[in-house]
Amino acid sequence: MPCGIKIDNLSFSYTAGSPVLKNLSLDIGPGEKLGIIGPSGAGKSTLLLHLNGILAGDGIVTIGDTRIEKRTLQAVRRLVGLVFQNPDDQLFNPTVEEDIAFGPLNFGYSTEEAAARVEQALREMNLGGFKDAESHHLSLGERKRVALATVLATSPEVIAFDEPFSSLDSVMVVQLLDIIGRLDATLVIVSQSLLPLVSCCERLAVLVDGEIRACGKKEEILGDGVLMRMAGVDMDFYRRVYEKYLR
Repeated sequence: MPCGIKIDNLSFSYTAGSPVLKNLSLDIGPGEKLGIIGPSGAGKSTLLLHLNGILAGDGIVTIGDTRIEKRTLQAVRRLVGLVFQNPDDQLFNPTVEEDIAFGPLNFGYSTEEAAARVEQALREMNLGGFKDAESHHLSLGERKRVALATVLATSPEVIAFDEPFSSLDSVMVVQLLDIIGRLDATLVIVSQSLLPLVSCCERLAVLVDGEIRACGKKEEILGDGVLMRMAGVDMDFYRRVYEKYLR
């Protein structure tokens, strides 16, 4: 069952320099699909890496009823799956089957249960003919689907996507939107591809310079041209999206 996310006063710096995240607070409801937009360097990917404890900043991040701490990392990583922008960052086994089975086996599922989860994930991602394929020989779109399958095989309650639509053609974007629409999980989607993002998310958050400048219904966020400029959105494209969704 999907669970919510609560972030309270989260700050993070990679070095002793300027913070990447600054006292950031955000609430995401169970089963919600939240899109996060913002210019490059705003801290979007850094924020996602805090959702399952890959990074740990100052502040509190709670997944469902579980506060992320060193002692809860194993439990949190069962709850939260991350889909990276570059699928090659999470595909490292010889075959698609082995890539998908890695997570369930690592979480302690039996070989038989892991195999069943592989088959289910392959069906959900329409990858039935790719079980024995070598992951690194697949197209980018296919590798992205395999990367998502590796996450789905562990049945997370939260899935965080980092730029899932980047470098995909229009056909693959439509296919991915269909898959996202069928997921039974809380979704956090970082993307600079505004049109597909507003197609699958009801709320948007605007992240600029490590701070949430606004969060609300997509109609409210899209209707604010100042926020769109702050988010680094191309204004000509923004106007076309605005006309499509708000007029």
